[in-house]
Amino acid sequence: MFEQICLFIISLISNIFSAFSGGGAGVIQLPAILLLFNISFIKALTVHKIATVALGIGATSKFSKIISFDKGLIIKLLIVGLPGVFMGAQLISYVNDQLARLMLGILIISISLYSYIKNNYGEKEYTYASTIINNLGGYILIFLTGLLNGSLSAGTGLIFTIILISWYGMDYKKAIAYTLIIVGIFFNALGAATLGLLAEIEWLLLPALFFGSLIGGYMGARISLSKSNRTIRITYQIITITVGFSLIL
Repeated sequence: MFEQICLFIISLISNIFSAFSGGGAGVIQLPAILLLFNISFIKALTVHKIATVALGIGATSKFSKIISFDKGLIIKLLIVGLPGVFMGAQLISYVNDQLARLMLGILIISISLYSYIKNNYGEKEYTYASTIINNLGGYILIFLTGLLNGSLSAGTGLIFTIILISWYGMDYKKAIAYTLIIVGIFFNALGAATLGLLAEIEWLLLPALFFGSLIGGYMGARISLSKSNRTIRITYQIITITVGFSLIL
């Protein structure tokens, strides 16, 4: 019972920050599962992904009241990204986890530095130029993020958020809202289903994780909507730096 209470609190806090900044819950929640319970990495990743769907649901229930979503864009990004998630989940047993996390940590720190150096980054929206080259480049990036999400599930929401800002011209609030729908709900649901076929699901861990993620997602989205894009940008930079160094260490 003590471990379950700890898991709920950790899940709640990590998902509040994740919904506020567009990702990062996996770096806190996934290691917590591994530390508190003697289960394999693939089993921990499976229950983490199932619980993270609740994060997406909780956050989306709040964001959808304020933000108007482009359903066509969501469908396009899902068509491109979901095959990457499926392939990543299939490849997880072949991935050198330590090397992959090191490289992912360096990538996420680079993203944080980029968002810091570029003035007014993500604070305002701009019009996306829908050209063949732009669309192809964006789809490749989304596919690769899906591949990382399926295999590692640590910090990929942060990468997805930065792609939506840099490539699709969204501001932080809108990018985070889209990330929590596409990555939080759909990417993680497919990843959980795929991993569920490869590993036994630890059902006893799910209640604490699920409700912590659901409540944390809603609270994080509520906080995000009440803050300016500049405040969210600063928080995003702090979380990405923290996530990056956590992956490296």
